Amino acid sequence: MKPLKSKVTRALPVGSVIDTCDNSGAKVIRIFNVRSHKTVKGRLMAAGVGDLVQASVKKGKLDMRKKVVFAVIVRQKKEYRRQDGLRVKFEDNAAVVLKDDKGNPQGTIFKGPIAKEACERWPGIAKVASTIV
Repeated sequence: MKPLKSKVTRALPVGSVIDTCDNSGAKVIRIFNVRSHKTVKGRLMAAGVGDLVQASVKKGKLDMRKKVVFAVIVRQKKEYRRQDGLRVKFEDNAAVVLKDDKGNPQGTIFKGPIAKEACERWPGIAKVASTIV
């Protein structure tokens, strides 16, 4: 996992329910842990674009339901600022389900655009992505 160049606002706290944008079999996931995130005692951890999260599958195929998966956030509604001053926001929150915590995506097709920050940090996602914003 590489560091990011831009300051991404962490807009998805633990407990957030978000859609997936790949064909892995999971449709809706709930975040319960944000990997490698440190915070103040008593504060909920939150994830932003490019962050690795652990989530449970809430809706999807029967073999995927109730499983714990790793996922990467690829879109968020809350705007964030890139280093060149550009502000970016998407119309929905979305994640990509991974095979393992190394960054290999489980699905082979991604629907919708993928944020540049997620592709910089996770090269496996960048290989499969068709539209990078």
